[in-house]
Amino acid sequence: MRNLFLDYRHELQRTFTGTSGTPPDWVPRLAEGNDAGYHLPGSAVWAVHGSMSTIVAGIRVLLMQALHPGALAGVYEHSGFKEDPLGRLATTIRWIFTVTYGSTEAAEEASGRVRKIHKHVRGTYVDGNGAQRTYQANDPELLRWVHVTYAESFLTAHRIFGGPIPGGPDAYVRQWASAGRLMGVEYPPLTEASVRREIEEWRASGVLRSDHRLAETVAFIRRPPLSPLLRPGYRILFAAAVESLEPEYREMLGLKTARIGPVPLPAIPAARVALAMVHLALGRRGPSELAARSRLERLGWPN
Repeated sequence: MRNLFLDYRHELQRTFTGTSGTPPDWVPRLAEGNDAGYHLPGSAVWAVHGSMSTIVAGIRVLLMQALHPGALAGVYEHSGFKEDPLGRLATTIRWIFTVTYGSTEAAEEASGRVRKIHKHVRGTYVDGNGAQRTYQANDPELLRWVHVTYAESFLTAHRIFGGPIPGGPDAYVRQWASAGRLMGVEYPPLTEASVRREIEEWRASGVLRSDHRLAETVAFIRRPPLSPLLRPGYRILFAAAVESLEPEYREMLGLKTARIGPVPLPAIPAARVALAMVHLALGRRGPSELAARSRLERLGWPN
């Protein structure tokens, strides 16, 4: 039983960071730097990103972001997500945790690295109104869609699976706006209401699109190539992410809430159990947070 638990822990670590047993080399470097960074212990960002709710949020935001055909084209044509999905996941987690826990220099460097990669991501797509459009991954419209759907998904998942947020949801949106600015988002929204209003405006505009690319991507997100140890739990978490979506977006994605015949399955309670198991395996505080606390202690910040 102990060996099975250790195998489960190592598979979780490998899935999220690309390594198991020891943190990837970028994590200890979060202890370096000469300032507190953009976010501190007790902040809304630390509360949300330190919660297990981020796992459901991550699934949910992938589904939401895929609804924009420009954002989907960039991933579909350039990211190699099918060939190396865990590598892409580890890269995304690295950026999120560096901006969350790193020094100002580390956060800016990580964001600059992503923007540099984005310069080469370009092409064309057909929007939901039938218009053919060109795109480049650093286009303001696409950057904004990615940022806004991220904030909305992480708040939605945290409301279901997380605890209180210091200062409330608006504090999280306001604080995480710094990440949007680092990525080139101009005047990111500062309240939860603004985030939800912007997403609804996109839906009403007709730009979002359901097509074969979306269906193929959703199918991949539903059944990624995970270790057999993680697949049962992932199915539960995917079902919870689907249940957390508004009905109109579920319909566009071609998804339905989990059922056995006419009987709905309790995806949310089951996901709470699955997340508790992940929490038990990974521990109360992750290595990124611990590295950040080490830097803050060195700088004399109260811990």
